[in-house]
Amino acid sequence: MSLHADARAVLADWTAPTPEEEVLRKEFLAHLDAHPDAMWRTCAPGHLTATTAVLSHDGRKVLLTLHPKAGMWLPMGGHCEPTDRSVAGAALREAVEESGIPGLRMLPGPLALDRHRVWCHPPHSWHLDLEYGAVAPPGAECVISDESLDLRWFPVAEIPEPSDEATRRLAARAQAALRSLSPH
Repeated sequence: MSLHADARAVLADWTAPTPEEEVLRKEFLAHLDAHPDAMWRTCAPGHLTATTAVLSHDGRKVLLTLHPKAGMWLPMGGHCEPTDRSVAGAALREAVEESGIPGLRMLPGPLALDRHRVWCHPPHSWHLDLEYGAVAPPGAECVISDESLDLRWFPVAEIPEPSDEATRRLAARAQAALRSLSPH
């Protein structure tokens, strides 16, 4: 299955948790239908991207990167690559590359959708973001990549400024997804 077909299948099967995300889900599907190149950064109107909120092994903290272009604390994420077999795989690859943490365990997802303006194609383009969660192994140590100004763990309920509501929402949903999988 192609990455485009995977993204379409994921979105077709996904139940949006909010009316706003249902609108986005339908818009993402229409974008995929209209653009055979929708998975690649060369798609100027916008392209699908993959993001991952990396949680500590106990789910109490989220690892955020201080993004050099956005100037905000954000989860790991980025563009899909031709070697990616699935959107979830792209999300995992980006999380490992940007966190330096091997052995991340993906949570079932996607957990959220987000659309935001970016600088890929002047004057602007859109990232149509499928957002996932992952859990780091106990004792995981992060390594700052050259795609980040800083990398830090924050309590999920205490994400610092500057950040955005999409980051807070994704971290909270990842934490809830992890709790739902854990025995009580």
